[in-house]
Amino acid sequence: MSVIAIIPARYASGRFPGKPLEKIAGRMMIERVWRSVDATDDERIVDAVRGFGGEAVMTDSACRNGTERALDAVKRLGSDAEIIINVQGDAALIPPWVIGDVATAMRADSRLAMATPAVKMPEETAIRMREMKAKGIVGGTTVVFNRAMDALYFSKGVIPFQRHPEAGTPTWQHIGLYGYRRETLERIVALEPSPLEKAESLEQLRALENGIPIRIVPTDYRGRSAWSVDAPEDVPVVEGIIAREGELVP
Repeated sequence: MSVIAIIPARYASGRFPGKPLEKIAGRMMIERVWRSVDATDDERIVDAVRGFGGEAVMTDSACRNGTERALDAVKRLGSDAEIIINVQGDAALIPPWVIGDVATAMRADSRLAMATPAVKMPEETAIRMREMKAKGIVGGTTVVFNRAMDALYFSKGVIPFQRHPEAGTPTWQHIGLYGYRRETLERIVALEPSPLEKAESLEQLRALENGIPIRIVPTDYRGRSAWSVDAPEDVPVVEGIIAREGELVP
């Protein structure tokens, strides 16, 4: 099955304008995330991506989110790929094998409409996330899933609520990367934003609310840190992680 990776990159971020072009440890963030193809709505990002040898395509500025931008890019590229991998443009530290895990899962089971990775969260990280949420600091998404590994719910809160911590139920951190069958991506884009999606500002809830199953792909960061760049203050944090853990890609 043919696979294409799309990295939607928007210049006009509400919290961090120009974020894809921000340099992190000497390298633009979009270059760190780049793997295959970059989809963007701004010529400045097109020029930057082509400058380091990547391929970029201008998408419609009317696209409301990365999901719509990914589909628009695939159409403009004239790609007939059966599987579309949507890689978040601010995932500066995502290991390449995580992308591979999702692609492998989609290829292995033709029945999967959609797949996304998750990492088991260390308890100290879960505690820190709960403390941040209590202070009104939004960052990170968690997921719960059934025994068939299909998602039950995603939240910007920390789920499940640990009423009995001694039970040892793990918390899973969702990694914002998605694999779609083309027809699934087209269906999701055609649907109206759903109530839970609007409540949590999580696009994947539109799929769940409309009966589209999302397979969770457990993955491992292999001792590396997971951190996305949502605001300017995240840049020095990510630079510190790179200095401590080293570069993933030369």
